[in-house]
Amino acid sequence: MKLTHLLVLAIGLSSLTANSQKNINSDKQNTDQKKVLFVLTSHDELGDTGEKTGFWVEEFAAPYYNLLDKGVKITVASPKGGKAPIDPRSKAEASQTEATKRYNEDKFAQEIVNTTVKLESVKAVEFDAVFYPGGHGPLWDLAEDKTSIALIETFNEQDKPIAFVCHAPGILKHVKNANGEPLVMGRNVTGFTNTEEEAVQLTNVVPFLVEDMLKENGGVFSKAANWNVHVVKDGNLITGQNPASSNKVADALFQSLK
Repeated sequence: MKLTHLLVLAIGLSSLTANSQKNINSDKQNTDQKKVLFVLTSHDELGDTGEKTGFWVEEFAAPYYNLLDKGVKITVASPKGGKAPIDPRSKAEASQTEATKRYNEDKFAQEIVNTTVKLESVKAVEFDAVFYPGGHGPLWDLAEDKTSIALIETFNEQDKPIAFVCHAPGILKHVKNANGEPLVMGRNVTGFTNTEEEAVQLTNVVPFLVEDMLKENGGVFSKAANWNVHVVKDGNLITGQNPASSNKVADALFQSLK
């Protein structure tokens, strides 16, 4: 009888130890999990054209799944919170990729985009990096948004990765470094080029041209041929030229998280 009790006690203790170790490992995994903030535009009016704009879905979807599949925890925010507008042009058949097709079937990801947290409620200290997808929308709201500007400056001061693709480098228009100079001054950058903007016939619609602004702010601008992949990393600053560069920007961001 005593032997039976001892066996039951030993099994119970063994199970308790195993469960405790599992909880410890789980807690460690949660602590080690990298956290990246995605910031989307809330702006949906394409200047005075009467057409809609927003964020380019490929520029969200490709980095989102790239990082998510590697175990990164992603939070999505926007200036107004709630539903972030998708640029209708990015839904065209010609713009579809494996990532956008996955997004179109992913109700969970769609719900995240439809219920973004308000940008003013997030803090840089809670994340390991920040990523801004493009689309034309950010040129109107995020480029002028004081909360976004301050957030990027804080991430930069903390030497955390800050990444932007396509039109999103335009968000750096008013962002300063610790010396009060434009953040891009003297740094290698890229972004949606003047010739790419001309190709989509929106040169005279956008509030400013990304390439011109980056150069005017002292950035060392480089580019590939229209629509080719081109990603530039300079310290903690990562920029991509166009939608095709989205996945490579995410690769560079993930490498910076290690």
